Amino acid sequence: MIKHVVMFKLTEFADPEAKTAKMQEIKERLEALTGVIDCLKSIRVDFNVNPEETWDLILTAELPTLEDVKTYAMHPAHVAVSKEVIVPVKADRACVDYEF
Repeated sequence: MIKHVVMFKLTEFADPEAKTAKMQEIKERLEALTGVIDCLKSIRVDFNVNPEETWDLILTAELPTLEDVKTYAMHPAHVAVSKEVIVPVKADRACVDYEF
């Protein structure tokens, strides 16, 4: 099994409530992919509660193989979430895929 871990730093928001709302939208849209993408065994999005750290949110997903990570990444449902809600507010991204 592969654990796919992605951290996102979002662009600056003038309104903290707007940032919180956007993070919640990202969480809901990504977590809704379970059951839509067959190879996606689980997915969870959590928010950083430490304001002294760089990253705003973390995605943790489990997939059977590294090839399945590619399938997930290119799946139209994932691409739509990425283009519609993540890319417009993404300042930075870091990713680690590891076997467990």
